[in-house]
Amino acid sequence: MSFADLEKLLGFELPNSARSHRPWWANSAHGHVQARGWLDAGYQSEQVDLEKERLVFVRLNKADTIASGGAQPTGNHPLLGCMAGTITIPEGVDLTEPAYSDDEMDVLLDDKAARLRGDRT
Repeated sequence: MSFADLEKLLGFELPNSARSHRPWWANSAHGHVQARGWLDAGYQSEQVDLEKERLVFVRLNKADTIASGGAQPTGNHPLLGCMAGTITIPEGVDLTEPAYSDDEMDVLLDDKAARLRGDRT
């Protein structure tokens, strides 16, 4: 799309920096308020041609949108979803299974309480 097409869609003119500074079009929501708009909408800018005043917005999939700092699954905290897709759970692992038996947990808690009281090192 042309910068003029984008301005028509937005209803206002782009700032001069959009026409002269390539970093203005960076796909980073941190420090680029304008990028937050297209990233939150699920797009990223590509093929920015400042001379011809044209660019392409490409639709991101959900994982790419989150990774780019765009829309989060829920809530507003910037760290929400930051680890999405980075953890692999091996086959056969039961995450609902307790890590320790009741007896093992009792020993661990007793040891911790003793250390806090100064009974043991």
